[in-house]
Amino acid sequence: MGVEHPRWIDLLDPTSETLQQRLPAAVHDRALEQLLAPAQHEDEPRPKLESHGDYVFGVLLAPLLLTQEDALVYQEVDLVITRDVLVTVRKTPEGGKPPWNPESARASCREEDNVAMVAYHLIDDVAERFLDLIDGVNDEIDDLEDHVEDWPSERIRTRLSSIRHDLLHIRRTLAPTRDAVREVIDNRVEFGGAEVFTHDVELDFGNAYDKLLRAADNLELARDLVAGVRDYNQAKIANEQNDVMKKLTAIASILLLPTLIAGIYGQNFRNIPELHWGFGYYWSLGLIAVTSLAQILYFRRKGWL
Repeated sequence: MGVEHPRWIDLLDPTSETLQQRLPAAVHDRALEQLLAPAQHEDEPRPKLESHGDYVFGVLLAPLLLTQEDALVYQEVDLVITRDVLVTVRKTPEGGKPPWNPESARASCREEDNVAMVAYHLIDDVAERFLDLIDGVNDEIDDLEDHVEDWPSERIRTRLSSIRHDLLHIRRTLAPTRDAVREVIDNRVEFGGAEVFTHDVELDFGNAYDKLLRAADNLELARDLVAGVRDYNQAKIANEQNDVMKKLTAIASILLLPTLIAGIYGQNFRNIPELHWGFGYYWSLGLIAVTSLAQILYFRRKGWL
């Protein structure tokens, strides 16, 4: 069981019996199946708000950034909105991660708020969590930028892959959440009969929509920052490879002249005419030493060694 409110019934992993006792009788069987289904996520279920005559059925995914575990999980929150009460069903994330606590959203509700305003406070809290999540991701990108010079390339690639994966899943969750809130503003989510989502409530939902828009814009900026770090890391790797090639070229050049001189003098044989030349082996050894030293000095001056 979760926190209670005059117009908000919050349930955490309820049983079928508890759920049927708390839900209005008009709820469709398919909605009941969704409420009882275990939490499972890749990209399903997608956030949504749907009108069903006497009630509104919705699915929200509240992002939870676990900084200590360096993990991002989504808390599924299914909701049923009637004219008199909001029923939320929270499902504990996979792996035993701690569930989201809607205490801050509940504390924002006032006694005189109707059920539509209570639903707004819930959705607004989810929108705030998306903003906080993007800020957390940006902090991770900043930390990665600060260490791109001193961290090993493998660690940077692994971290970049993880951040890009998180950004992709945030986008797949944030976009349908934004679209669901937009349907309320466009008056496409409503009860049959008298209006519950009044103009004032729709204006408040517009504030939550603006937060989701800002989160989407910041998400695109985060993707650009990740792309910049990736490009910089690739340029860094290319420069390191160029330095290695310069060193290999210098070493090959240093060995080339001694090999050529030794070949000319035939220093790999015993009985050869060059043994009796006045400029024999001692001259060749001196020539090898001088040319090798000259090349080493030249390549050091060029910064290749």
